[in-house]
Amino acid sequence: ESPFYAAGGGQVADVGTIECEDGDCRARVENVFRLGDDQVLAVVLEQGALKPQERVLARVDRVARHATEANHTATHLLQAALQARLGGHVRQAGSYVGPDKLRFDFSHGQGLTEAELRDVEDQVNAWVARNDPVRPITTTLAEAKRLGAMALFGEKYGEVVRMVEVGDGEFSRELCGGTHVRSTAEIGPFRVLSETSSAANVRRIEAVTGPAAVALLREHDRLLEEVAATLRTRPEQVPETVSAREQER
Repeated sequence: ESPFYAAGGGQVADVGTIECEDGDCRARVENVFRLGDDQVLAVVLEQGALKPQERVLARVDRVARHATEANHTATHLLQAALQARLGGHVRQAGSYVGPDKLRFDFSHGQGLTEAELRDVEDQVNAWVARNDPVRPITTTLAEAKRLGAMALFGEKYGEVVRMVEVGDGEFSRELCGGTHVRSTAEIGPFRVLSETSSAANVRRIEAVTGPAAVALLREHDRLLEEVAATLRTRPEQVPETVSAREQER
């Protein structure tokens, strides 16, 4: 048995440690790969030696796992917000979910306007603030389809599936085997980094959540304060000051 999540479905693998039960060995888990219904751990030995049949204590890096969970649930909310704002044609076309950020590729024929992107970001943050429960539900594929659960195009599913439902499922139900937060408020602030083209008729959004989003906002505040100091004005008056100086030229 293993507590580690193996890379799959766009989500990166867990990292962590394995320690011998008697304390004479320790290894750092750097990656986890799927092998049929089992998994293989890529480890770096830091102390002692691992032997066959060794009893070990396996620990997942909780900070990295939680950041990844927040980004994964935020990806589900992002897809729901895009569908609500742009239309039902929006479908996932690829993703990356890690502790550092999320990346979501989706079908759409043109770049988002500033207003559309703002509306999507605001909608995700509104759902986060509602603190809706996030529930993984094991059910049949037929029942999941009846409930309108989103599935990845081309993915093969068995008769029994795992469906992740946000709130009452009104806006987000997806077939998903990844890890998620227990409620949306655990995601923290959601901030879009960029919206670009990924391929023909495919757009890409990168975003951050939680502490990474707070750090980004603080950096933006710092830069604005530096500009305001250079212009000898207050931060909220920077646009007006810049415009006035441009007219003076």
